Amino acid sequence: MTTGPHSAGPPAPTGAAAPISARETVLARIRSALGADAAPGPVPRDYRRAGEHPPGAEPVLDLLIDRLMDYKATVHRVAADGVPAAIADAVPAGARLLVPDGLPDGWAPPGAELDAGFDAATLDTFDVVLTGCAAAVAETGTIALDGSAGQGRRAISLVPDRHICVVRADQVVATVPELLARLDPRRPLTLVSGPSATSDIELQRVEGVHGPRTLIVILVDGAHRAT
Repeated sequence: MTTGPHSAGPPAPTGAAAPISARETVLARIRSALGADAAPGPVPRDYRRAGEHPPGAEPVLDLLIDRLMDYKATVHRVAADGVPAAIADAVPAGARLLVPDGLPDGWAPPGAELDAGFDAATLDTFDVVLTGCAAAVAETGTIALDGSAGQGRRAISLVPDRHICVVRADQVVATVPELLARLDPRRPLTLVSGPSATSDIELQRVEGVHGPRTLIVILVDGAHRAT
């Protein structure tokens, strides 16, 4: 039997062991070097777990706004009854608006279209997406979405060019450990820190490369906001 340069060669003998991948080889060498009795070392837990102020406190909200604006996001701070009007103002005239299932009543303006599992090409025909969020952290100016009701699947917050995100004051914590404590790692988490941007090429900032070019945050004051 002859084999050419593109031939798969003769079949493996019946009962032969499956080929070992490079990953398995590397892991086997690590296990061998560590030894059978190797145990993980202690994980330090003496880092700062909380900020000086409770969630939704005025200094926490001020810091979040400062961080978001530094990232070139737009922030509108409104009372709870002002959310629908703020959303309507943030949607350009004639824009096609996508919304996830589970938004609070009254948030979606007339003409908004409910996500029906559209593919990427269809999602790209939408100009704006509106979502809520799971939590936000002031220290880094980061908003977390976890795919719950009112947030939708990850793709809808990444493809449309403008993202309007509603954040309640009581969802805003001071530090990253506080944020992580509020999130379920089993959920499909998306972390948003300002509009999508990159400076990979000649250190020139280009926006809208990996996600929305424009981020508009509607920060909703609570009736009993912490101080």
